[in-house]
Amino acid sequence: MQKDAAPEVPAGDASKRQYQETDAERDFRAKRGFPEFEKDMPSLGDRFKFSLKDNLTSYLGSKNPFYSNVDPTKDYVWLLDNTAYQNRLGRWKAEYVAAYFVKNSGKDLSAVVGWVADKVGLAKDEQAEATIEKRIQPLLDQILPAHAVTLDLQGMQVRLGPSDRHGISVDELAIPGTGYKDGEVITSRAVNADATPINTTFATAKGWAIISDVDDTIKKTLTSDPIGILKTTFVDEPEPIKGMPELYKHLVQKLDNPPIWYLSASPYNLYPFLREFRENYYPPGSLILRDASWMNLAGFLTNLTQGTEAYKVDRMEKVYEWFPKRNFICIGDSTQSDPEAYGDIYRKHTKWISAIYIRKVTDVAQTEDNDKNTPERFERAFKDVPRSVWHVFEDPNELYAKVDALVAAAK
Repeated sequence: MQKDAAPEVPAGDASKRQYQETDAERDFRAKRGFPEFEKDMPSLGDRFKFSLKDNLTSYLGSKNPFYSNVDPTKDYVWLLDNTAYQNRLGRWKAEYVAAYFVKNSGKDLSAVVGWVADKVGLAKDEQAEATIEKRIQPLLDQILPAHAVTLDLQGMQVRLGPSDRHGISVDELAIPGTGYKDGEVITSRAVNADATPINTTFATAKGWAIISDVDDTIKKTLTSDPIGILKTTFVDEPEPIKGMPELYKHLVQKLDNPPIWYLSASPYNLYPFLREFRENYYPPGSLILRDASWMNLAGFLTNLTQGTEAYKVDRMEKVYEWFPKRNFICIGDSTQSDPEAYGDIYRKHTKWISAIYIRKVTDVAQTEDNDKNTPERFERAFKDVPRSVWHVFEDPNELYAKVDALVAAAK
């Protein structure tokens, strides 16, 4: 982690611990030149310049009695889509995550846009620079601690927050009403606030479910290359991996509309960008993103490449707490630590994971890291995982028969 990066705050984790980097991640980052590249990345300005009251009371987190309500003229809030589960009494609950920002407060936006354009080799292009500006703005805007937002939840007004020192609030709420059906979706909106709507998907205790990585699994991100990440995130039109949208449609049909968690190592600042991509190409589901705040653009790259194995295992443990009786299929790729993370979670909860599918990435940048795609790497990652459970694929068409057989065997 860069020395001026603020510590990460796992959602719902009061310890505010960082996720530990593995030796493999450290070697990969060194081999691909991430540390050297990150040294030259621009500052994002003072994203932690709060009022004295917000600064002092933010340490109280959700127990802060001195919070303020968001101002729709000055602030904006992202409400992240979620999945509702039933507790032992059959009542519906869900985790509500909100991210709070000050509108148009980012400093040196044009300088950062220019730096990105120069690094990716972009010729002078006003339209392209406008795209970079739109996508990078949320990384520059000041975060907003010690604030709360009111949500209209099925006719009942409930408070989310107040936000912690990193401008994030996490609330476990009961959902009013009964009779919700598996797969049903409701939309809730904030009251007197500039905020995104939140879609809540209801999922009963039993059935199929999917945990899917995002970057280089369903979306082209080029996570092996710093410049590739910048280009695919801030410049290019987001591109789905060939054949994956069709595969996910098949999964939804065969698995009877399962809940899906899209588990990405990207920071929460990219939520609107990734949510729009998901809506354009893939079935509805909850986006789980890393909730770290930092003061330099390098933090964006470290999110994607450092501590991803521990982060993903931690997030999957949370999903396990909600749905221990569901049968899960985990889908990832070979660029990051998906094989190791999925192997870890299988060994911890053997009966929970029914199948693991890993996309073997073979693009130009990836071929220089042959150790990522070796049989030995996968054998190590899936030690003590039955060979019938995991499969490494290059063409998504390989998985249709496997999914069909998996469903047939479960009947």
